[in-house]
Amino acid sequence: MVEKYIGQMVEIIYMDRAGKITQRRIEVHAVRGGLVRATCLKTKSPRAFRIDQILACFPVKGGGRNAS
Repeated sequence: MVEKYIGQMVEIIYMDRAGKITQRRIEVHAVRGGLVRATCLKTKSPRAFRIDQILACFPVKGGGRNAS
């Protein structure tokens, strides 16, 4: 589901290790080994998200590297 958004911005609903549910806006860089490598757009920091912990994923309008 997330693989098709490589290079784009998406919003995800994610459950962390403690079971806390968060909503994040990320730019997806790679998907492999059960992990999504991305940049969190709020903190501007690199992150890794477990695919099986992503509860929902949807594209952000105007997202992507070449968006104005």
